Amino acid sequence: KTIDVKTFGRGGHKNQGRVVGPKWDFKPYGQTGKMVSSLFPNVAKHVDDIAFIHSMTADSPIHGSAMLMMNSGQILSGRPSLGSWVNYGLGTVNQNLPGYVVMLDQSGGPISGAKNWTSGYMPASYQGTVFRPKGTPILDLKNAHKMDVSEQQVLLKHLDHFNRGHLADRLDNSNLTARIASYELAYKMQSSAPEAVDVDGEPDHIKQLYGIDQDRTEDFGKKCLLARRLVERGVRFIQIYSGGAHNDQNWDAHGDLKKNHDFHAGNTDKPIAGLLEDLKQRGLLDETLIIWGGEFGRQPTAEYAEGTGRDHNAYGFTMWMAGGGVKGGISHGATDELGYNSIENVVHVRDLHATMLHLLGIEHERFSYPYQGLDVRLTGVEPARPVSQILS
Repeated sequence: KTIDVKTFGRGGHKNQGRVVGPKWDFKPYGQTGKMVSSLFPNVAKHVDDIAFIHSMTADSPIHGSAMLMMNSGQILSGRPSLGSWVNYGLGTVNQNLPGYVVMLDQSGGPISGAKNWTSGYMPASYQGTVFRPKGTPILDLKNAHKMDVSEQQVLLKHLDHFNRGHLADRLDNSNLTARIASYELAYKMQSSAPEAVDVDGEPDHIKQLYGIDQDRTEDFGKKCLLARRLVERGVRFIQIYSGGAHNDQNWDAHGDLKKNHDFHAGNTDKPIAGLLEDLKQRGLLDETLIIWGGEFGRQPTAEYAEGTGRDHNAYGFTMWMAGGGVKGGISHGATDELGYNSIENVVHVRDLHATMLHLLGIEHERFSYPYQGLDVRLTGVEPARPVSQILS
């Protein structure tokens, strides 16, 4: 039916729309009886470990700015990303690997690219490092000239000498300081990074758990398994992207909703469930926080006169969290009857970030970075609060 409903997405403001009903079956799972669609049969088995937030809201229904808000707390570029804040606040526990790792979809990076994992006005050493799940984990890490270790050490020692001499009169140059540190880290990673990404040595039953034995789930499965290996080695923040920047390669179902979501959910459902199960059986889930979601959701109405595609919806969407102090089996918040506006226990992106920091042991209102005479916070100056209902 075409009904009167006010919506705002990439197509602008509308007052009417044709309702598109659910395209998948839902049934209850777990002790809580949580209703989950047939898109995620494997993740559904873990609902008792998951807290669902059904009342998410953000400030922008446009990809670029919404991605920046979800990743940095603001719709404008130039701000430090979540991983940068976490590494700034907690420091690193592994001197041979980056503290912040990003893994992109095989079709490419997301809209806005590296702005989503930048360190912004923080030192460049806090920015995300892009890892690949196979081959050389970091581009340009191998010694291209096949120089032996002793020769390379001599070269790097001379380079460090000149760099530090150059730095002596420029002690406030964080970019130069970060560049020196990155050379040192790159040298250490030449031996540690290949070992960290060597998933081939994992037992067959673990590979099967992540879906690495199947063509469809192999790529995302390797990234999830690599994430577990990096967690074990002390990497603080790991981000895995599903979907690239182009509409036909991501979850942006403006056309055929069922075709789009069947494809992407089928690629990621088993690997995500495998990660949850693997972390739990190793005793790591309690100390590892998992956050799943996108920059916004979809509208309840069709975008076009024909078809089942939906436009962007930043005013009522779902994300979930698990592990790391999250209370499992929880459903928090709700939208209106159409699924467009959050109306119950509304959770803004700022609240999500405040919750994340709280679970990592950080008080968001006291956690700041000095920039241009201000003490700037990830959660900004507007009110934000941790979602206490989902905390264990």
